[in-house]
Amino acid sequence: MLKVAVEPDCWRRQSLVTAVEAGGGVVASPDEAQVLVWAEPARADLLPPMLDENPNIDWVQLPYAGIEPFLEMLRSRPHLSWTCGKGVYASPVAEHVLALALAGFRSIHTYARADRWSDPEGQNLIGAKVAILGGGGITEELLPLLAPFRCEVTVIRNQVVAMEGAARVVGAGDLHDVLPTADLLVLALALTPETTGIIGKQELDLLPEHAWIVNVARGGHIVTAELVEALRQETIGGAALDVTDPEPLPEDHPLWALENCIITPHIGNTPEMGIPLLAERVTENVRRRIAGLPLVGPVDVDRGY
Repeated sequence: MLKVAVEPDCWRRQSLVTAVEAGGGVVASPDEAQVLVWAEPARADLLPPMLDENPNIDWVQLPYAGIEPFLEMLRSRPHLSWTCGKGVYASPVAEHVLALALAGFRSIHTYARADRWSDPEGQNLIGAKVAILGGGGITEELLPLLAPFRCEVTVIRNQVVAMEGAARVVGAGDLHDVLPTADLLVLALALTPETTGIIGKQELDLLPEHAWIVNVARGGHIVTAELVEALRQETIGGAALDVTDPEPLPEDHPLWALENCIITPHIGNTPEMGIPLLAERVTENVRRRIAGLPLVGPVDVDRGY
């Protein structure tokens, strides 16, 4: 019998309790459980004392793909198995990428602000050259969404392996070779020390003047001040940001005033969209644990995701 604690008490808890039971687990108190499903991503501070007080727990399921708030406690507890939500939310986030790209390319942001009939502007996503930085679940879900638009897609990732729907896959060292021909640059990678600030002035200068950037990863991938300058000078077409640095973006931040910038408040996956998807992952992993199979979404502590 696999005993699973679902903590802390929050609005997500009942859905995750149901998910544990659907997987064949029994919901128990933390002092009895072997497994902990963490239900509240905003309260990472509560997790270390719970683990210290309950040494019987040997596996922790985290709720989000991003593990930045939990990283130090993972490193200090290498004896535990950790899984996260990597890949869980890929479908809705990929859909949001497509929405932002079309909005930018078709100048929906400009027309939505207009108060009178205006001149035509915009460009086609059909046939566009798309560069995707990152080769994880979001990219896997995005590639088939781009297929009807007959885009020429280049994926830039650490592990150079073929991906269905991509014209080519190249290594991270080839980023600067890809940018000059990209009509659209999508950021869909994990935030690590190596990827922090990966898009700065040098990379922005390499992009064509009509190119759009869509960021659904983390705000820290882009040097914000240098993006603001590129948008002001119109050296790129625009940026559509679901994530920002800082986040939340202050009300007086210059990005809000730039007409060639679209901002959504980190809603590529809303809680309402995400909880059924996380519940499916919890059910699957509970079943796998009971069956002695490898868990889905293991955390690579060294890589930080």
